[in-house]
Amino acid sequence: MELTSYSPGLHKLVTLSVPDSSKLTNSAGFMAFTDAVLQQHALEKVGAVVHDFENDSFTIAVCLKESHICIHTWPEFNQLTLDVYLCNYLQDNTEKVKAVMAQYVEYFQGIVLKDFEINR
Repeated sequence: MELTSYSPGLHKLVTLSVPDSSKLTNSAGFMAFTDAVLQQHALEKVGAVVHDFENDSFTIAVCLKESHICIHTWPEFNQLTLDVYLCNYLQDNTEKVKAVMAQYVEYFQGIVLKDFEINR
């Protein structure tokens, strides 16, 4: 039996500084933007959990058929952490992960404080 090489996928994690904290307290806006991004990239959402905290910060986990997108916001510090992971089961999604993350950075007008890429 011949085995082929397989890379499970790219996991990109960022910490952003965000000049306008209003997007860090708008979980509905984030979900609407995410739905548009998923449609644009033909990604399939299988579920999402949204939790809004007392200070209006939020944490969201979006489960995808291809893996996940997760965010945690800290409006009191004008920061967020975000990770995007897409597996490569049927196709190489490396460039798609990078494009999706770039769209989020643009959405938040974020300044990247930390940027990690893990080839899983």
